[in-house]
Amino acid sequence: MNRIARPSPNQDARPDGTPIDMLVLHYTGMTDAAVALSRLCDPAAKVSAHYTIDEDGAIYAHVPEDRRAWHAGVSFWAGESNINSRAIGIELVNPGHEFGYRPFAEAQIGALITLCHGILMRHAIASARVLGHSDVAPMRKTDPGELFPWERLARAGIGLWPEKILSDLTADALPRYGYDPGAAPDKLILAFQRHFRPNELTGLWDAECGALLAGLLARLPRSDLSA
Repeated sequence: MNRIARPSPNQDARPDGTPIDMLVLHYTGMTDAAVALSRLCDPAAKVSAHYTIDEDGAIYAHVPEDRRAWHAGVSFWAGESNINSRAIGIELVNPGHEFGYRPFAEAQIGALITLCHGILMRHAIASARVLGHSDVAPMRKTDPGELFPWERLARAGIGLWPEKILSDLTADALPRYGYDPGAAPDKLILAFQRHFRPNELTGLWDAECGALLAGLLARLPRSDLSA
């Protein structure tokens, strides 16, 4: 796969002994690709990602995978709070909710799937640790949002997509999957819905949400389940 070198100075060393075991997907949330690429490579911005994928499928490489990019910010998943240290971050060019959110382009998603397959071959990243920015930072972020095709990626072997299992689980069980137990419940529910029930974003928990969560938990290794 062709990659366009667009190095970012916004990077540093990963802590010794920290595994690369998460993949976090974002949208750029800026007016166009040029503005986003400029910001990701601006030392004053202090933000970056490992890759950016434009809507035409072009892949820009910013930070080597063995280095830490600065993309997740204040975040949490499954007991870990320094997500940047253990994650690969990919930005998808899209104006986002602020500038005219729209479906992701076919060429862009095709390039993403190919890129992710390579990343998952190089690093031991479990399916349940392929996440959106809103999953790991539900109080601050909504990306990549409800138009992102998570189900399609899961069918391609990237991430999880649940089969519903009848259950009486409440939103209190979301931390069992990895969500931040300290986040506001409505924000957690919205993050969960954006990822796993994007057609109905209510911020309210219901039986369908419980069935989807039960389906996800059933696919986790027993060692990943917390009380």
